[in-house]
Amino acid sequence: MTSENMAILFEVLQYMKEFREKTFVVKVGGAALEKEEAKTSFAKSIVFLRHVQVNPIIVHGGGVEITRLMNQLGIKPLFKNGYRVTDEKTLQIAEMVLEKINKDIVLKINLHGGRAIGVSGKDDNLLLCEKDIANGDIGYVGKIRKVNSGFIEKLIAQNYIPVICPVGFGEDGTTYNINADVAAAEIAISLKAEKLIFVSDVPGVMKDGELIPYLDVRNARKLIEEGVVKGGMIPKIQCAVNALKAGIKSVHVVNGEIPHALLTEIFTLHGIGTMLREI
Repeated sequence: MTSENMAILFEVLQYMKEFREKTFVVKVGGAALEKEEAKTSFAKSIVFLRHVQVNPIIVHGGGVEITRLMNQLGIKPLFKNGYRVTDEKTLQIAEMVLEKINKDIVLKINLHGGRAIGVSGKDDNLLLCEKDIANGDIGYVGKIRKVNSGFIEKLIAQNYIPVICPVGFGEDGTTYNINADVAAAEIAISLKAEKLIFVSDVPGVMKDGELIPYLDVRNARKLIEEGVVKGGMIPKIQCAVNALKAGIKSVHVVNGEIPHALLTEIFTLHGIGTMLREI
């Protein structure tokens, strides 16, 4: 083993010790849910985290598959500020697609030695919502009012890896679609997680085609104002800022198409994506 490899090994061991018994909330979407190699790599990475006594909690999206099915059914997908406009028909499609994705992720993790369990935001009052009107009326989109963190903590105590479908409910029983980035951030805040990690299909936060490896809250907000951050990246960065302001130590954005990008980002000094901190 070369001296360089030894240095990397010691680096990894140091981080493994630091993060033992810590909670990471991992939001997965994009290519990590589309390509078989990426799905397998993600599942193995999550199982590894559990083996080294990190508590991973997964929140998954499904936007690509929802949009694909809507197009197949002749329904035009609409977005506003990166958030999906969700009428009743779109809600039905979203819930159906998200349920399938949830089962697929659970199966993949379990096939690689994990103990994943799929849950919906409706289970045990996990995600209590109200209608989200921050971006105007965009339909059945929920703003989370309360997270039943005790339910998740019980699952972790039983050595399960929770895989959470971002569908919630209102006090009147109305079902709401929740932006998965928002759900992940709110769950991380509720659990006082160590990290919030977005696994997507982009290398991280980009500017002029170049990766920004480190970003603080002030500059993250500035990138949104300048229009550098746009589309689906807007909710991610807004959620990252909210999580950091609420006490989450760091937020990461990594490319799920790169094998084991999640582990490389967490267990090496310079990582592979973008790390955001408050200052």
